[in-house]
Amino acid sequence: MSRIAVVTGVSSGIGAAVCAEFQRQGWQVIGVGRHDAPQPLDRFERADLSQPDAVADLFSRLADVEQIHALVNNAARGLDKPLAETSDEEWQAVFDLNVKSAFQMMRAATTQLARANGAIVNVSSVHAVATSINVAAYAASKGALVALTRATALELAPQGIRCNAVLPGAVATPMLEAGLSRRPHPEGPEGNRQNLIDKTPLGFIATPEQIAPSIVHFADEQQTPYLTGQTLVIDGGATARLSTE
Repeated sequence: MSRIAVVTGVSSGIGAAVCAEFQRQGWQVIGVGRHDAPQPLDRFERADLSQPDAVADLFSRLADVEQIHALVNNAARGLDKPLAETSDEEWQAVFDLNVKSAFQMMRAATTQLARANGAIVNVSSVHAVATSINVAAYAASKGALVALTRATALELAPQGIRCNAVLPGAVATPMLEAGLSRRPHPEGPEGNRQNLIDKTPLGFIATPEQIAPSIVHFADEQQTPYLTGQTLVIDGGATARLSTE
């Protein structure tokens, strides 16, 4: 019987790449997203996880799924705005999707995960440990997700459920494209893109397909049976460099 992975935020970027990688490795994939997934999945459930009852409604539809071997909380919202200009509503919208929906997904999936000795992988961000200007709400939400990952790992370990987080750095996604104008640059977004490449020790911006295998690795009990409560920064070496260098 194929193992089952539930992945959120599958409409593009890392979520879509993770689905493809799970499928390549022989898993069945249930994708969750507001928009259609770019590739065929074993099952697709449309949901806007930022809405109050979305997760409860989703799991009522997933009641026929007896076991979940992996849950990947990838759905996220960015916000490029100075702290002083961020409204309470904008702050809350970021936290509702980036943190609250992940909490609700983990809570709702616990029984199905426990039946499979399953794993949770939360897709956080390098902004949880080192950040930039004008992304305070996003950075705070991703830091909260890391703390939630550790707490969940401890609480769910007695049920055989592992919980870890990956923290991608610069990845070629729609969210990154939207953020390339965060700082003014004489050459505009392309200048910021080149600056980002130049400051990354490995010298390139990752594709979602280069991030996905690490997420699946964390999710796979056969490969990482003793790994829980941990974070993996995947940033091309960016956070290894002293800011004063």
